[in-house]
Amino acid sequence: MLDSFSNLSPVLQAFIACIFTWSITALGASIVFFFKKVNKTLMDALLGFAAGVMVAASFFSLISPALEMAKELKMTSWLVISLGFLSGGVLLFIGDKVYDYLDKKRKDENSSKTKRCFMLISSITLHNIPEGMAVGVAFGSLAYSLSDSTLASALALALGIGLQNFPEGSAVSLPLRREGYTRGKAFFYGQLSGVVEPIAAVIGALLVLKIQLILPFLLAFAAGAMIYVVVEELIPESQTNKKKDLMALFTILGFMVMMILDVALG
Repeated sequence: MLDSFSNLSPVLQAFIACIFTWSITALGASIVFFFKKVNKTLMDALLGFAAGVMVAASFFSLISPALEMAKELKMTSWLVISLGFLSGGVLLFIGDKVYDYLDKKRKDENSSKTKRCFMLISSITLHNIPEGMAVGVAFGSLAYSLSDSTLASALALALGIGLQNFPEGSAVSLPLRREGYTRGKAFFYGQLSGVVEPIAAVIGALLVLKIQLILPFLLAFAAGAMIYVVVEELIPESQTNKKKDLMALFTILGFMVMMILDVALG
């Protein structure tokens, strides 16, 4: 099977690899089907866990590799990463304000929940775009015999990102379930956040030599967007629980799990 896969074009290899990463996202999102009732303490804990996952992913999956890539491309790494990180946060800040402006006539609880869910889905989706591109670049590089580009390393990257996507899928679906979405809708939006990865992988493989120049910025951009959502929505919401200290521990646990996945498989 591996021999047949190695004979495929780099673009098709990248697409298949990210179909795998998307399927793991869907698997992570599917855990909403195992909950019959929405328990506030449990869901607040899972919300805190999701916040930890996103903070860890922001650094270990996005900022750290962006810094290394920027250095390899002879860029001023601190400047590129800072601009990308700030841009991601500012974009969600603007989106937040635009949403408030368009929704100013509806000041009810459902409106607030809708905005929170929208921002959560948007940030995870933004995070998955550069990850998909990274896989595409890894496979696309094989066609150009670039240094340190091997099929094994590209497959390892896809495997690592795929396993990281499991908690990310649940990081979308579980909070949506907490906000009152049906299990079906929570799962749908959870897996939908990973659909962009195969698309981004194909783009990355097709434009491998050009996309490398903007990939560090995109990685940092996604990190900024994720941190904004964590600070603005996820942690404050989980801290509304009476057991604030326990919720904080779940945030740390989420960070630890994602860190282990990234460091062990990165």
